[in-house]
Amino acid sequence: MATFLAVPLKQTYEVDVVKPFRNFIQNTFSTANPDDYNTAISEFHKLRNLTITKSVDKHESALEVLYRYYDQLTAIENKLPVAENQIRVQFKWRDAFDKDSLFSGKNTLAIASGAYEKVCVLFNIGALMSQVAEVQNHESDEGLKTSAKYLQQAAGIFGHLKDTSLSVCSQDPTPDLAPDTLNALTSLMLAQGQEAVYRKAATSMKEASVVKIAYQCSDLYADAMKLMQLPSLKELWPREWLPTVAMKQAAFHSMAEFYQSVVAQKSKSYGEQIARLRHAKELMAAAATRGGLSFNFKNEQGKIQRELDAAQKDNDFIYHDKVPDVKTLPALGKLAVAKPLPIQEKYSTSFVDLFEKIVPIPVYDSLNMFEGRKSQITNMEIGRLREQTTLMNGVLASLNLPAALEDVGGDKVPQSLLDKGQQIKDMGGLQYLDRLTADLPELLVRNREILDECIRMLDEEEKSDSQLKEQFKERWTRTPSANLTKPMREESAKYKNILDTAIGADKIVQEKYNAHKNAMALLSKPTHEIEKALPSAGKSGSLSGNPVVQDLKKMMEEVEAIKAEREVIENELKESKFDMAGKFMAALAADGVVNEEAISGQELDAVFGPLRQQVVDSCQRQDMLLARIQNTNTQFCQSKASNQSGAQRETMLKDLAAGYDGFMELKGNLEEGTKFYNDLTPLLVRLQNKISDFCFARKTEKDELMADLQKSIARQPTGPPPTQPQYQQPQTTKQEPPARPPPPNFSSAQPQNPTSVPSSTPYTGAPSAPPPGTSGQPDAQNYGSTGSSRTSTTTTTTSNRSGAGQAWSQPYGQQGFSMPAMPSAGYSSYNPYMGGYPQAPGYPGPGAPGQPPYPSAGGQPPYPSAGGQPPYPGQAPPPQGYPYPQQQQYPYPQQQGYPQQQWR
Repeated sequence: MATFLAVPLKQTYEVDVVKPFRNFIQNTFSTANPDDYNTAISEFHKLRNLTITKSVDKHESALEVLYRYYDQLTAIENKLPVAENQIRVQFKWRDAFDKDSLFSGKNTLAIASGAYEKVCVLFNIGALMSQVAEVQNHESDEGLKTSAKYLQQAAGIFGHLKDTSLSVCSQDPTPDLAPDTLNALTSLMLAQGQEAVYRKAATSMKEASVVKIAYQCSDLYADAMKLMQLPSLKELWPREWLPTVAMKQAAFHSMAEFYQSVVAQKSKSYGEQIARLRHAKELMAAAATRGGLSFNFKNEQGKIQRELDAAQKDNDFIYHDKVPDVKTLPALGKLAVAKPLPIQEKYSTSFVDLFEKIVPIPVYDSLNMFEGRKSQITNMEIGRLREQTTLMNGVLASLNLPAALEDVGGDKVPQSLLDKGQQIKDMGGLQYLDRLTADLPELLVRNREILDECIRMLDEEEKSDSQLKEQFKERWTRTPSANLTKPMREESAKYKNILDTAIGADKIVQEKYNAHKNAMALLSKPTHEIEKALPSAGKSGSLSGNPVVQDLKKMMEEVEAIKAEREVIENELKESKFDMAGKFMAALAADGVVNEEAISGQELDAVFGPLRQQVVDSCQRQDMLLARIQNTNTQFCQSKASNQSGAQRETMLKDLAAGYDGFMELKGNLEEGTKFYNDLTPLLVRLQNKISDFCFARKTEKDELMADLQKSIARQPTGPPPTQPQYQQPQTTKQEPPARPPPPNFSSAQPQNPTSVPSSTPYTGAPSAPPPGTSGQPDAQNYGSTGSSRTSTTTTTTSNRSGAGQAWSQPYGQQGFSMPAMPSAGYSSYNPYMGGYPQAPGYPGPGAPGQPPYPSAGGQPPYPSAGGQPPYPGQAPPPQGYPYPQQQQYPYPQQQGYPQQQWR
């Protein structure tokens, strides 16, 4: 039966993606509808949590969940970029082969990167494919077909990750994502895929084809074994993997030889058949040795043996074909059926993008750049029109036109001047300008404070990171702040330049206001006050019918027509509509990138080209008209030269006309400035929120890294202590045990009590355990054949224990001598403290008939027998509390027995 090795899954931790995603969308896609993404973010969060819980199921439904999540990560890659300087979400994953606790954090890696999350999810897809292949029914063709498909897909996934894993990890990857590991997994999955094909082919294909498939399978397992035995990987794999791979390499080589023997038999090459069967038998025996308990080719091994026996019998009795040396046989062929399958662009068949209404970031950036180009062209053309209009108004004001043409009939105020005054009053007069002027500094200060706070937060975060980097050196492994804050600092610098430019423009506006303040104040007053303020015109009624005056009036009408045309052109420039999102999306789908400059230039030229030409024509007509006006006005001035009384009045009318133009210009400038500052405030607030989120995430990352460093520093040994000088070492005097009394002579009437028999053998230390492989029973050869040799050992042991007992009963550090060593003379059944080696029931001990003698401990010769006496029969241990003879000679008090556990 086929057995496959399944790759374990990487384990991850729950993270909060709702808040970072919502903040990014609000700060980036300012026009997005909250209802379009709030539900999508919640569904995305649920989908990720589902992959954590569902992936433990070894079923295709669990694969579908991983497919959907991977496809969703691919879909938002260009919409919601998860990165350290964009959406900062720390995805933490644990090494798949980590044998430590899940919460130890020993082999975990956390990176704020959507690409890293994709790599880990793709690894789990490949791992789960191998697990699904493992649990298929390998007795059926359908199960083998499914296993082969998933194993080839897993090989393609691990091969893809081998080339991409390092590029997405800003730090050293966990061992399972190292290129060597992924290369080994690729070879292993490919070999197992070939095995699945082999097992299906063995039941339906000819032997010649099966030979090539089996030998290719053996070759693939050899490659996998070579890669898996690299020094950096050898300890990574589960314990049974290497034996299984080594076993299968030999086993499939054996099966290739077996099927080739069948081919040889059919071609009547009986000698080759036997040679290959012998070789197959040897290879299968090697596979059994390598595999151990994981060996699962017993049926094949038996089949090879039966075929070999039958072939040898037939050859011996019938064919008598010469059996060649296996080294002289032709090499086996190979057929690579299993191949790594490329990864798919989309795995799930029912995938629906949760963030479909949000355009990709490249498209969004292209739209912003297009809007910038459009605004630049619009502002430039409108600026040219306004500049020319201002120039024309200045020239006419210097000529006191058209007021001079209306002021030829008496002391009344010219109607054009009254109309201008009424317009100013309708717009709020000078008080309106004063209010706008007073609001500008407050708006500027508010924006300046927000921008200063943004810069301060970035400076503090970078300063903290630099200090920690300087303190911990190379152990501070996170990305430097300067690399992450560059876009935010560039954005802050851009806004700072904008504010500085605005401050300069505000000063120019203030100067214009002061220059035209008096004229604007007079125009804001009622009509009778304006008439009272104007000097008398004198008698100039004779000029009202002059042809020069009529020509100037026609020219003034042309001026008004040019101004009206320019208002229309300006509105068309402002209200131009473009559908660029669809064009950019199509370009992104077709080419993978958006050539914004070429696409935008083409569209802008098509719409703004005619309007630009109208601006050029208007400016040319103005130049020609102003030249005519100046020439005609010269004639008009000559006609009025005889009347000197109206010079002062004309000068004041010029000032009022310039005041009106100044009012209109200041009103436009102040309103645009107020709108600019109000529009700038939310942009700065979004920048502040983004920087605040970034700093908070960096602080969280800093705290986690600091905690890991503290644990690492605490666990790091400070080094071995220095060698202690000789004079500082404590001087201890070893107390020798008291001398033993001479052994007494026992008469035949005395009882043979093992605890009271004195010893004539010197003390040799505490008893030691018998050598390995012995039963621990006494032997007549070792201990002699008399009772005195046995009792000598027993008495020596018991008497010394009695002397040592009081020393051990004292507190630690107050003993007079250290614990004596156990005697090594051998095992004695009379020693009650060596009861750890009882004779097994029904098993004869050493020295019994047919049993080997007990070896002497420490290489010492056996004790000689005393007087040829027969050995003692087996006796029970002595009773506790039995008195020792001659106890009064020792300075220790009497003991009531000696508890056995004190020797342990």
